[in-house]
Amino acid sequence: MTVSLVGAGPGDPDLITARGLQLIRSCNVLVYDRLVCDELVAEAPADAIRIGREHMEQDEIHRLLVLYGSRGLDVVRLKGGDPFVFGRGGEEALALAEAGIPFEVVPGVSALTAVPAAAGIPVTHRGVSPQVTISNGQGRLDFAALARAGGTLVLFMGLARLREIASGLVEHGLDPETPAAVISAGTTAEQEAVTATIATVADAAKGVRPPALIVVGDVVSLSERLAAVRGTLALA
Repeated sequence: MTVSLVGAGPGDPDLITARGLQLIRSCNVLVYDRLVCDELVAEAPADAIRIGREHMEQDEIHRLLVLYGSRGLDVVRLKGGDPFVFGRGGEEALALAEAGIPFEVVPGVSALTAVPAAAGIPVTHRGVSPQVTISNGQGRLDFAALARAGGTLVLFMGLARLREIASGLVEHGLDPETPAAVISAGTTAEQEAVTATIATVADAAKGVRPPALIVVGDVVSLSERLAAVRGTLALA
């Protein structure tokens, strides 16, 4: 009996790992994030306790995992993407470790690579981008460091601050003509991708709904050249 921190993948239910799906189908308790699709929640046994965490504070999640884990139940904490990529999975793992509750981490397909790929954007490409910098768009941003990082920049949870982010990058030296993309609901049937320059992307992406990923860098320009194969990349 243990607690499993499981990555649900970036949105498309088919992108969960085989191990993750196995654990969901055999769990006693399922604690799941708001962005986890209904299809995966429905895979839990009919008699499993299902708990959505949308209105819970993080400390309450910790208490629930420890509580049910200490009762000897098989608990799945189902998180969007990968538990350790802006998923607060590290905090939950530490809470379980401190309480002496056995746990395992089941990595998930991260939006970091899957969402750009679904829009025809490889985050690295030989001769174009040898590196990727990721950032939480909701936190404090060092625009100077991000602007000079080079390669590809991927920002999670930054849609509400898109204009501020774009302006901050340009003001700190990023070429205003640098390609940029905003990808909403990536890998799902509702996926929407908008491409522009970093100077114009805030206007181009008006009306785009969260969740959305921001990608900045020359790799974005490859999306048009890869348009013919997007149907195989964007899973619907």
